[in-house]
Amino acid sequence: MSIYDYDVTLEDGTTYSMGKYQGKPLVIVNTATKCGFAPQFKQLEELYKKYQNQGLVVLGFPSSQFKQELSSGEAAAQSCRTTYGVSFPMHTINDVNGKKALPLFDFLTQQAPGAIGSGIKWNFTKFLVDRDGNVIRRYAPKTNPLKMVDEIEKIID
Repeated sequence: MSIYDYDVTLEDGTTYSMGKYQGKPLVIVNTATKCGFAPQFKQLEELYKKYQNQGLVVLGFPSSQFKQELSSGEAAAQSCRTTYGVSFPMHTINDVNGKKALPLFDFLTQQAPGAIGSGIKWNFTKFLVDRDGNVIRRYAPKTNPLKMVDEIEKIID
């Protein structure tokens, strides 16, 4: 399996294949609008705007597993747009750990385990994926997204 074999659902209920991003570098992040790390939405949007013309796509996946998300993907996306100016794609609320985890996150955590096991430990865990669908690196929730710039620039060139 590759990252392109998974289907995901946008906040409006539209399901699509990750294959649509083949050939594009990706930043995939589990989000929560009520998390203390939510201001990272601004930095994620900054990355998206800065590198969008070079193909970079940021994908936000709200999760309520840590009890810090609104009641629906649409509400979460609207909050992100209103509060942080987010324009990158946001998805439905999903689990990122356990038996009900979104299969994409099972794949990501297998490809890039964390320092203390493979599971997602908190909101705003970020995954950098290259143009070929390889998971390059996993970033901790506390890592400012702008610290990803050097590695993003390597995979864009």
